Amino acid sequence: MSVTSVLAFAVAVFVLSVTPGPDMMFVVGNGLSGGRRVAVVAALGTSTGLVVHTLAVAFGLGAVIASAPAVLDGVRIAGAVFLLYLAVTTWRASGRQANKAAEPHRPPRRTYVLAMLTNLANPKIVLFYLAFLPQFITEGPAAWPVTAQLLALGAGFIVIGLAVNAFAGVLAGSLSDWLLRNVSVRRWLDRIAATVFGGLATHLVLGTR
Repeated sequence: MSVTSVLAFAVAVFVLSVTPGPDMMFVVGNGLSGGRRVAVVAALGTSTGLVVHTLAVAFGLGAVIASAPAVLDGVRIAGAVFLLYLAVTTWRASGRQANKAAEPHRPPRRTYVLAMLTNLANPKIVLFYLAFLPQFITEGPAAWPVTAQLLALGAGFIVIGLAVNAFAGVLAGSLSDWLLRNVSVRRWLDRIAATVFGGLATHLVLGTR
């Protein structure tokens, strides 16, 4: 890959990453309800999901998903149900904050797994990769194999996205940490997070990206 192609890719990915999307909203929602540490763990979880998507595209599984709309719809609906579960449980937890204002709702390991599953529940990421990554593939006798280029581009996408999402989550978590002493404020932060999760579920059902 040429230096020009790599720079163009990095700029494009940064612009895409700073535009609020499902992953960022999930990370911010967890930051609001659990603080900075939970936000970073959530960002790592969504990035792990992107690793799976990257491998799928690099090794040709994206083409299978692209040719099977029923599978895409099924995964989307399952993801929406999962996010609605998060919305309901987070909202219900907002009413049980007496004497627990500073306690996160779930252990880091569970947050990580939930974040990864939330990312994987959006198979349209694979389709986006299929449309976006090939634009930066270099051809010619000196070029890397296509699979290697896709893996490298996917890794770059993950690193930049992780940095942006973690930064946004830490900002949200800092706000949360600052306000956590006030139980009523914590309750509303939880409800905002629940609303974010519910919005993501709607986003998946409508099938928009």
